Amino acid sequence: MKKLLMFSIGLVSTSYILAQDLNDAVRYSMDEIKGTARFRAMSGAFGALGGDMSGVNINPAGSAIFNNSHASVSLGVIDKNNDVSYFNGLNSTSNSEFDLNQLGAAFVFVNSNPNSPWKKFTLSAAYDNTANHDNEWVASGVNTTSLDSYFLSFTNNIEIPFGILKLQPGEFIEEAYADISSIPVDGYSIQQAFLGYWSGVIDPVNLDDNSNDDETNYISNVGPGNFNQNYLYSERGYNGKLAFNFAADYDDRFFFGVNLNAHFIDYEKFTRFNETNSNDGSTVNNLRFENLLSTTGSGFSFQLGTIIKLTPELRAGVSYNSPTWYRISEELVQGINSNNADPEINFISDVINIFPEYRLRTPGKVTGSLAYVFGKQGLLSFDYSVKDYSDTEFRPASDTSFSLLNDEISNSLDSAVSYRFGGEYRYKQFSFRGGYRFEESPYKDDSRFGDLTGYSLGLGYTFGDFNLDLAFSQAERDVNQQLFNVGLTDTASVQTKFTDVILSLGFRI
Repeated sequence: MKKLLMFSIGLVSTSYILAQDLNDAVRYSMDEIKGTARFRAMSGAFGALGGDMSGVNINPAGSAIFNNSHASVSLGVIDKNNDVSYFNGLNSTSNSEFDLNQLGAAFVFVNSNPNSPWKKFTLSAAYDNTANHDNEWVASGVNTTSLDSYFLSFTNNIEIPFGILKLQPGEFIEEAYADISSIPVDGYSIQQAFLGYWSGVIDPVNLDDNSNDDETNYISNVGPGNFNQNYLYSERGYNGKLAFNFAADYDDRFFFGVNLNAHFIDYEKFTRFNETNSNDGSTVNNLRFENLLSTTGSGFSFQLGTIIKLTPELRAGVSYNSPTWYRISEELVQGINSNNADPEINFISDVINIFPEYRLRTPGKVTGSLAYVFGKQGLLSFDYSVKDYSDTEFRPASDTSFSLLNDEISNSLDSAVSYRFGGEYRYKQFSFRGGYRFEESPYKDDSRFGDLTGYSLGLGYTFGDFNLDLAFSQAERDVNQQLFNVGLTDTASVQTKFTDVILSLGFRI
């Protein structure tokens, strides 16, 4: 009977809830080159400048600006400070990490033919950390909505016959939970209802009826009132990029370049939700729900760029970043318990849900740049970029579930602009730097995910064939983070301050 119900649901369901969501689309579409200290000190405004290993990630023509072969390595300390408000609760957390920002080298080959307009060619390879996901915060407060609304939302979203949530003779609870994951389309949704039932949070309306396998209506065992809630959000991992670059110098005025990029995702998110209550009529008085999502992926993109010296002092640059085409794999481990749960419920946390590999195409980006170089005294630089996040697409798009998610992306995300200013003043062997950056929210409703603003400062010293650079940068962004995608959709207001201190060593090779 249970197998028949599972098969039937896989055929007739028309409404879906996925493990993938809008947050995944934004997380893997955003990038921020951590970069060299010089790059960070000028807020990344390097599209028309070149001559920096991280600047090559903005405009691949930039490596042709090098006069000599060059290498650099950068290490950084990254701190994220979160101030979180959730109803009547306030919390603050701080997370610091030591990280490898970048490592790379450019090899310059000067044309031995003095009559050729092609003056030199450059080959380079570099690794850059494009996103550091390490972060942790806690939201706590008193809510009038319980987590039971999360589990009930799945039973309201699709018709789930109670028979599919029951155990067969001799079947273990973890076996039944694992089997449900194989149901086409709605396996994830039914698993959540399964957790709700076996944790004692929800029951079918006719629980005591022995012939209730076809029952699709459910009620909560949580009484109405106030709920003390505590939500831990912890994520770890990074996005990385390995770029192979070729660039050329034509007549010392026109510089052309191309990057071929390999991308990597290694990401883990853990959430723990605790809820207690002393409400009249509530069978469930304490509840804990945990989710551990592990994501790995690889992808490819390319970049094209050019820099033109309009005058000896004035430079202009333009570059195109293609979409990144990812292949992503995910695993999910869930755990739940309550004072009303089945004694065997803890065995569910031994089950690893392995989702089918899917593809994600993130949006491309166009950057225009201007820079003015005051001889050897200093420079000013400006970059302006546009990225349309609504072009993000989960694939195969013909899959009904992904099609619904792509519609949500089109309706919720928008084009976003970013601009960066940078300046440098040189005095003898010293260089003094500063910058400002602004990144627009990718959401049409920017109250959900705010704009980012930041500034940076830096100092450099040249020792002949090598240089040592130090940068300090700070930025802020406000996010209203939903605790769950359905049911309990209340948000925690998270104000994040990002602080980086970066040290780089660069040298001729």
